[in-house]
Amino acid sequence: MHVYFGLGTNLGDKEQNLRLAVQHIEERIGKVVSLSAFYATAPWGFASDNTFLNAVVCVETSLPPLEILSVTQSIEKEMGRTHKSVNGVYSDRVIDIDLLLYDDLVLDTPTLKLPHPLMQERRFVMEPLAEIAPDVMHPVLGKTLGNIYRDLLD
Repeated sequence: MHVYFGLGTNLGDKEQNLRLAVQHIEERIGKVVSLSAFYATAPWGFASDNTFLNAVVCVETSLPPLEILSVTQSIEKEMGRTHKSVNGVYSDRVIDIDLLLYDDLVLDTPTLKLPHPLMQERRFVMEPLAEIAPDVMHPVLGKTLGNIYRDLLD
């Protein structure tokens, strides 16, 4: 299975935070197949003096989605994240790991929705995602990630 994660950080040594998150993901979830460039972006959904550094990583794994979610939440806690965003209330964070896509699986549970329901609205997700997976098809929208990113720019 190919799984895509969105990574974001706006506190501390941001580049090191992203590299450490990728390392933890590779050690505990699966082999890193590709990693996007790191993108400096403005905060989304809240005001902060701290800009973000974002990336997307593709991983080959045999773990099921809910187990992956549990592992990523553990990694976030270990790296110093104290609370998750709830009901659209966002804040500064050492690391954020979002499960974006799990192959072409469509899942809607109280704890996990796949594909990530807001990814197509977020340039900071779609730009690095389109960089490493432009021809991957969004399983709900029926468009390639590259086309979704281009639509977002228009």
